[in-house]
Amino acid sequence: MGLELIIFIATIFFGAFLYWRESRNNGLYRFFNKIFNSKELQMKPTDKKGFVYQQTFLVRFIFIGFLFLIGIVIVRFLIPIDITTISIFASMIVGTLVGTYLASFIFKSGEVIEEKSDSLEDIVHDTIEKGKDFIEDLKTKDVEAAEEVKEIEEKPKGEEKSARERLKDKGLL
Repeated sequence: MGLELIIFIATIFFGAFLYWRESRNNGLYRFFNKIFNSKELQMKPTDKKGFVYQQTFLVRFIFIGFLFLIGIVIVRFLIPIDITTISIFASMIVGTLVGTYLASFIFKSGEVIEEKSDSLEDIVHDTIEKGKDFIEDLKTKDVEAAEEVKEIEEKPKGEEKSARERLKDKGLL
């Protein structure tokens, strides 16, 4: 279980690295695209799609599965020890998928922050100003409320009749 967890965490980083690398340069994907597709079906030079970059879940899953399957076969020929199990293979695939989606989220949120950095500054500044105004309003309301309390307390109460005396006046007692 410990080895699987270590491999899972390492493949999350590998997936993020793979996504980042393909977002910068998709030369290997272009190479395979030129080999397998005719001239009319080849991708345009402006297209940034890669094996995992800008792909759907199923296509990413298939490419990552084949990548690790080929890697496991090569490792089996180089090292005859049976280390690769189904659970390790599955954790490598899932970890890499999680890493690619995590990297996608980080890159997209970074782009949004860069696009709206000026408006975010304005929003933060406006929020701070509104907060200051709110605090000032609270201070003035507290002072007004304290003055009202003092006015109410200052009014002297005249001598009032007791409840018994009022009932006697009405003739009920």
